[in-house]
Amino acid sequence: MMHTNNSQLVLVEKRDSTTIITINRPHKRNCVNGPTAKALYQAFLDFDADTSAAVAILTGAGGNFCAGADLAAIKNQDEANPMSSEWPETLPGPIGPMGPTRMVLSKPVIAAISGFAVAGGLELALWCDIRIVDSSATLGVFCRLRGVPLIDGGTVRLPQVVGRGVAMDLMLTGRAVKAQEALKIQLATCYPASYEAVSDTPALEQALALAATLAEHPQVCMRNDRLSSHFANPIREAMLKEYELGQDTLTSGEFLERIGRFFEQTEAKNKKKGAAKL
Repeated sequence: MMHTNNSQLVLVEKRDSTTIITINRPHKRNCVNGPTAKALYQAFLDFDADTSAAVAILTGAGGNFCAGADLAAIKNQDEANPMSSEWPETLPGPIGPMGPTRMVLSKPVIAAISGFAVAGGLELALWCDIRIVDSSATLGVFCRLRGVPLIDGGTVRLPQVVGRGVAMDLMLTGRAVKAQEALKIQLATCYPASYEAVSDTPALEQALALAATLAEHPQVCMRNDRLSSHFANPIREAMLKEYELGQDTLTSGEFLERIGRFFEQTEAKNKKKGAAKL
């Protein structure tokens, strides 16, 4: 059973005890704007409250996971991503710039990554408990190249997953991480579990098999062990500091100059494409 959320920006499908939540903006490589962030947040609220759902899978439509925040939304207040330093401690938590990234759910979430999972898309993947990749996957802090800050957990969660040394390499360079390297540095895995050989099986298909396995486990035990791990690494204060520093970046002349140049280049490309069609 599938239903849509917020004008089809997010698709939600139930397959037995697995809920598949799909970012549905393939024309934008599934970049997340404000309405999409809100739809994702609501989809995960609904999943957490659904007693028949054991595991969620987050993925993207059209061959990409998510290429980050939609920079075009900066120009339109109605499209802008949610930005707030308000963070009440009540669970499951408030909405973040990319949607669910400040939530602590009671059940596991798997990221099924095909294509790009970069910038804010990498932050979404890092929020998930397990990241599954296929041979098409590319991960990275691509926002480094445009002066756009990691502002939704990336600077906090990435070092927790891969260690500070590797995280600094990825965060400072903004380089691309292909699937094989993602396995090697344990940023992601395949299923059946492997940190060595990349699978050609689509990430969503792998994630569905993993979700079925997780759903067979004694649920109270698995969920409590998972929550204990989350609470052993509190990130709220660290993410609030990240947000504060990110806001400083967003109001800086450097950011405004770089993003202005990006919009000029995008508009020039669109004009050239339009002229070529005539």
